[in-house]
Amino acid sequence: MIHVEHLNKRFKKLQALCNINVQFQKGQAISLIGPNGSGKTTLIKSILGLVKPDTGTILFNGVSIAADVSYRNNIGYMPQIGRYPENMKIGQVFDMIKSIRKADQKGLDEELYYKFKLDTLSDKNMRSLSGGTRQKVSAALAFLFNADVLILDEPTAGLDSLASEVLKEKILQEKAKGKLILLTTHILSDLEDVTTHIMYLQDGSMQFFKSLSELQQDTGEERLSKAIAYLMKNELKKKEVAYLKIAN
Repeated sequence: MIHVEHLNKRFKKLQALCNINVQFQKGQAISLIGPNGSGKTTLIKSILGLVKPDTGTILFNGVSIAADVSYRNNIGYMPQIGRYPENMKIGQVFDMIKSIRKADQKGLDEELYYKFKLDTLSDKNMRSLSGGTRQKVSAALAFLFNADVLILDEPTAGLDSLASEVLKEKILQEKAKGKLILLTTHILSDLEDVTTHIMYLQDGSMQFFKSLSELQQDTGEERLSKAIAYLMKNELKKKEVAYLKIAN
């Protein structure tokens, strides 16, 4: 569905992405993980067309995203920090986005809009919202258009435990429909039940892309957080051994 080929992006001295090659398919729920500055957000923004790579190609259903921007209509995006016109009310923001997307009212998915009780807050200005409520707005907008692909950047950040569970249930529902879901998170336990595949980035390079079952088998660990920690410890040991060999 999304095919990334030889993707490179540099911001001055920072190599944000280094020769990324990966394919994402329908039905996968992929956790993009890695330390801050590893390239996760740059990769997401490249797929969304918000960042132009220096070299490489991104194909969406076999068509280059540089050749046809209409593919964005098939993506629901939840940013880590949602930025909206501060003087607008919640209801006005939803009306504006619907108008921009020229949405068919019958095809809208408003489940989160009502589960998060945003209908009761429709007259509240965006500037008055707490971080958690703003995050609920972003989540409801991401799922609103029933897109084939969902890209969720730190989706549970700022949400209380009840809202997080509501969102996770929604993600699981959409995964069951065969949609492609890309997630970034620093708290692996938040989305462990959702994940089918893991892509680990570090310093702009892809360290591995594995299914959860492969990762568990390779490490002998059932929990995702422990499996990642196991791999990172081994990687650190390899670097230490290589450094000692060079030093000697």
